[in-house]
Amino acid sequence: MLPLFLKAAMFYLAGGCGMTGAIMRDFLYWLAAAAPIATVLVLMIRFKWGGARAGAAGWLVTMAVAWGVFGADMPLLAYAQAKGALLTLYVLYIVWTALALYFVTEETGAISTIGEGIRRLSPDKPLQLLILGWVFATFLRGVAGFGVPIAVVAPLLLGLGFSPAIAVIAPAIGHSWSVTFGNMATSFEALTAVTGLPGEYLTFWSAILLGVSGFLCGAALLHAYGGFAAIRRTLMPLLIFAVVMGGVQYALAVGGIWTLGGFSAGLAGLAVAVPLARLYRRRELAAQAQERRETAMPLGWAVAAYIVFILIVSAITFVPGLKAVLGAVKLGLDFPAVSTALGWTVPAGPGKAISLFAHPGAQLLYTSVLAYLLYRIKGYYKPGALRRIAIRTARSGVPTSLGMVSMVAFAVVMDNAGMTRTLAAGIAGLFDAAYPLFSPAIGALGAFMTGSTTNSNVVFGVFQRQTAELIGLSVPLILAAQTTGASLGSMLAPAKLLVGCSTVGLSGREGPVLATTLRYGAVITLLMGAAVTLIAYTIAEG
Repeated sequence: MLPLFLKAAMFYLAGGCGMTGAIMRDFLYWLAAAAPIATVLVLMIRFKWGGARAGAAGWLVTMAVAWGVFGADMPLLAYAQAKGALLTLYVLYIVWTALALYFVTEETGAISTIGEGIRRLSPDKPLQLLILGWVFATFLRGVAGFGVPIAVVAPLLLGLGFSPAIAVIAPAIGHSWSVTFGNMATSFEALTAVTGLPGEYLTFWSAILLGVSGFLCGAALLHAYGGFAAIRRTLMPLLIFAVVMGGVQYALAVGGIWTLGGFSAGLAGLAVAVPLARLYRRRELAAQAQERRETAMPLGWAVAAYIVFILIVSAITFVPGLKAVLGAVKLGLDFPAVSTALGWTVPAGPGKAISLFAHPGAQLLYTSVLAYLLYRIKGYYKPGALRRIAIRTARSGVPTSLGMVSMVAFAVVMDNAGMTRTLAAGIAGLFDAAYPLFSPAIGALGAFMTGSTTNSNVVFGVFQRQTAELIGLSVPLILAAQTTGASLGSMLAPAKLLVGCSTVGLSGREGPVLATTLRYGAVITLLMGAAVTLIAYTIAEG
C-alpha cells in the first residue's frame, strides 16, 4: 500500500503546483531520489550529526524511497545490502590495517623523529611550512590519513612559532591533494569498486588532475601564511616539490602501482627536501644546533617500517606468480538479476571480491606485523605497547567504520534501485555542457558532508559516471574530477579540523579555521573545474 500512497502524493503535489505530465513526474522522481543525500547533508551541516548517525538516517530514507517510490522489492533490497557489505569489507580491510601500521610506528616515537628531522632542515619559515605542512603531511597521508596529517603536523608547526590557525590550516590544505592515492589508495579502490571500472582505465586523468591540484595546494598554504610575497619567495621549492611529488604519483599510478602513489610521492618529497633545504638556505643560524633535540630513535630506524612496506608491496607486484598464489583465496558472492517495478534492471554478476592474502589490506597487515617484531627486537617499545596499539587502532577505526557501513549501504541501494541514474539524468539535463565545471565540486561536497574522500567516491562515483555517459563526456575524466574534488574536500571535513584545532589550543574557536580552508578549497576546486572543462572539450576522448 505504501508505494501507491507515495505515488498518489506525488501526483497530488504535481496537480497542486499547476504542473502536469511527464516533466513534473520526472521532477518529483528526481526529488525523491535526492532525498537520502539531502537528509545526510541537512543532518550533518545543519544539525551537526556525525557520519555514522547521518549515514544511518540516509540509509533509512533510501530504503523507504527505493521501496515506496521506485518499486524495489525485498529481494532487490536484500541483494543490495549484501553487495554493500562486501564493498564495505573491501575498504575497511585497508582502513583498519593502515591504522594499525600507523600506531605500530607512532608508539615507538618514529613519527616524532621524522618530524624533528624535518624541523632541523632550514630556518626559513615559508620553506619550513612547505616541508612540514605540504610534503610531510603528504607522506603522513600516504601511511595513515583519517586526520592524522593534521593532528601530527599542527603541533610541530606551533612549536616552530607559527600561529595556531596557520598550524592547522597548512596541513589541512597541504595533505588534501594526496588523499585519493594515499593510504594504499583506499579512496581510489572504492571508486573502482563502486563504478565497476578497472583502475588502469581511470589512473591517467586522475593522476594528472591531482598533480595540478597538488601545486595549487602548496601555493595556497603559502598564501595563507604570507600572501603572494611568500609564494614568490618560495616559488622554486614549490615548483620542484610539485614536479617531484606529482611526477612520482603519476608514474606509479599509471604504471599500475597506484596503491603506493601517495605514499611514494610523500617519500620522494622528503628525499628532495634535504638537499633542497641546504641549497635554498638563506642564512645559517648558529643557534640552530642548540635547538636540536635528541631523539630516542635514529632517522633510519624511524623509516624502517615504511621501507618494509615498500619491499612487501613491490614483491607482491613484481615477483612472478606471487600475487596469483596469494590471490587464490577470495571472498565473494554471485548475485542474480533483479528488477524494480519501474523497469530498472540490475544484471546478474559477482559482487566485489576480496582477495584475503593479496589485498592491499593484507599487505599492510604483513608490514604491521614485521614492523612490530622489528621494533620489539630493537627495544623501542615500552611495556604494554601492544595493548596500547590495539586500543588506539580500535578507537580510531570504529567511528570511521560505522560511518562507512551506512554510507556504503545507502549508496549501493540507490544504485540498484535506479535512484542514482535518476539523479544523473536530472543533473545532466540541468547543466548539460557546463557539467564538467561543477563535477569536482560534487566530489568536494561529498567529502565535506561525509568527512571522507572514500565515502564521497562511494556515494557519487556511480552518479558521476552515469552523468558523463548521458551527456557524452569522457568517463575517466569526469571520475578523475570526482576523486580530485573529493580529495580537495577533505580539507573542509569538520571532524578533521576539530582534531587539529584541539591539538593547538583552538577548541571552541574552529570557525575562522573552517572559513579560511573553505575559501581556499572553493578557489582550488573552481580552478580544477575550469581545467576539467577545458580538457573535456579540447583534449579528452572517449
